[in-house]
Amino acid sequence: MTYTRTYDQMVQAARSGKQNIAEASVDSGTSKKIELKLLQISRGSLEELLLDFEDFLRQRNFSLWSKEDSRVKEIRSLAYFPNRSYTTYKPYMSNSESAANCLICLIHQANFLLDQQLRSLEKEFLEKGGFTERLYNFRKANKSNKSDKS
Repeated sequence: MTYTRTYDQMVQAARSGKQNIAEASVDSGTSKKIELKLLQISRGSLEELLLDFEDFLRQRNFSLWSKEDSRVKEIRSLAYFPNRSYTTYKPYMSNSESAANCLICLIHQANFLLDQQLRSLEKEFLEKGGFTERLYNFRKANKSNKSDKS
């Protein structure tokens, strides 16, 4: 029963991570503030999933592969393969310990990329503002131009 609840929570965290990235992408054109919020939620969901996988390994007395482990380096290198898919990672899905470690590695890669994207968006937002702020400044400038002409 506990495993079923944990499994469901892990599925929800993974779905939330993916869905919030997709939704942030859709909203990026109109609201950088919402985009940032959704990406931060996604990052939190993936962090939750990461901790669940680490718990999974610990509870079963499986080893958590270190960052320097040759298997982790192999998995990380797969990110550079063209046309990656599930089959690219399938050799690491042969047993529970290997699969969990592979997924932990992929979550770390996703988190790294999200962190870079968040830093870039935060910098851009602070420098230029979002769509709403730019629209407000545009309207304000137009009002002052119209009142100058009166």
